[in-house]
Amino acid sequence: MNPIHLSAWDVGLAAVSVLANAAASLALGLRLHRPMLWSAVRMVAQLVLVGLLLRIVFHAASPWVTAGLCLLMVAATVREAATRPGARLRRGGNFRISAWAVSLSSIATVVLALLTAIRPDPWFDPRFAIPLMGMVLGTVLNAVSLGLQDFLDGLRQGRAGIEARLALGDTTRQALAPLVRAAAHKAMIPLFNQMSAAGIITLPGAMTGQLLAGMDPMEAVKYQIMLMLWLSGAGAAAAMATVHLAARAMVDERQRLRLGARRRHHVPAAMRPTAFFRAWSGTGRARRSSRAHPGAWPPSRRGRPMRC
Repeated sequence: MNPIHLSAWDVGLAAVSVLANAAASLALGLRLHRPMLWSAVRMVAQLVLVGLLLRIVFHAASPWVTAGLCLLMVAATVREAATRPGARLRRGGNFRISAWAVSLSSIATVVLALLTAIRPDPWFDPRFAIPLMGMVLGTVLNAVSLGLQDFLDGLRQGRAGIEARLALGDTTRQALAPLVRAAAHKAMIPLFNQMSAAGIITLPGAMTGQLLAGMDPMEAVKYQIMLMLWLSGAGAAAAMATVHLAARAMVDERQRLRLGARRRHHVPAAMRPTAFFRAWSGTGRARRSSRAHPGAWPPSRRGRPMRC
């Protein structure tokens, strides 16, 4: 079976569904048509640029070009994984943890898969290395961001319990063990769902693409099984590395818990939601006081300042 080549007209017909939904949003007043159309245009532009870039990289077939593009993808994944959690560790802790977890798990997985299972010639063939790196990084990104987010949230919510365990004589490792297990479990839930649903609820993307390209179903199944096992291994390694590195970041050299090492996103005081309400309530109090004591409005600078 030969693959079906799509023309620009065939691809354009697929945009009918997006245009129809945008028109429905405009008619119903949902105000979703602009972001919907902008997202579709951005997706098309990004994929076209990636296709042109990959054509150049595939034609060059250079190990340095392939390695440089893979490292660029890793750096973008590290930044995304570090900035997704709502809480941050001080001194760039999120970036350090994400860098170690993402780079070690993704690079090791891709190199092992290319050298042992796939074995292209040459082994750094960008037609295999770059797509595999992209799939691995997608799985690793979810694992790292979910694990780090759940660990920092659990640390904020369970601070009293951790301090109580430390007061009762537990070590820092014992006090943080429930938090580490819960964060690792949550980070791996997407992996478990993906493996358990494959073949029954959904057909994985790589297998679907190979079937559409005309590959034999059993060959596509073997490729998909191999890919899912590699992806699951990379995601699990990234999740476990993330939560353990985050736990180590909360312990100082003398094995004491550093609960002050975590901070929330910095938001200027004037932009905080409570700033407006405090100022508004202070103005209301001053107006009520002026009615009871004429001449007292506007309030004196010597009075109580309204701090936001």
